[in-house]
Amino acid sequence: MELLPAEATPVIAWASDALRDRDRTQLDIYQEFFAKLEALKRDHRGELEFIIPSFSAFNRHSIKLATLARRLDETREITGVLAEKFDAGASDDLTVIAAEAIKTLVFEVLTDAGESGIDPKGAMNLANALRAAAQAQGVSTVRRQKVEKEFGEKVEEAVTTVAKVKGLTEETAEAIIDKILGVRV
Repeated sequence: MELLPAEATPVIAWASDALRDRDRTQLDIYQEFFAKLEALKRDHRGELEFIIPSFSAFNRHSIKLATLARRLDETREITGVLAEKFDAGASDDLTVIAAEAIKTLVFEVLTDAGESGIDPKGAMNLANALRAAAQAQGVSTVRRQKVEKEFGEKVEEAVTTVAKVKGLTEETAEAIIDKILGVRV
């Protein structure tokens, strides 16, 4: 499967989606996969040569895909349970947990690569995953800072309005604002 040319990517994606849907048998999907690859060869009139994977290679690919899908489902379930335990203010913690999980996964992949190493495309994908995790952590921090600033401005505006209506002194209003925002006077 990995040896198929880039032109076969849509066919591989179609087969992966069909396997994930579980509406048809693997043999049925393979037969259509085979036919689509033969059509691809015909469309390129001999300019694109490749060997169509055997059913056993297709089977190995589908097992890998099923294993990956199961791991992703488990990750979604774990993340869902964790997300329920966090309120909106703690979403940064969830981002950090997810980023650390990605970093751990990258480390596991590199460790499992063993002596065979990892190909340049795989290394690039791992680097992109790490970069995305680091960016998510940064975006989360920036978002939190923005929310905290907006909250502070709204608190000041609300307390100032109430202070004017209720006739509170400026000192009292500032003390209330400091108390709400967690500042010690």
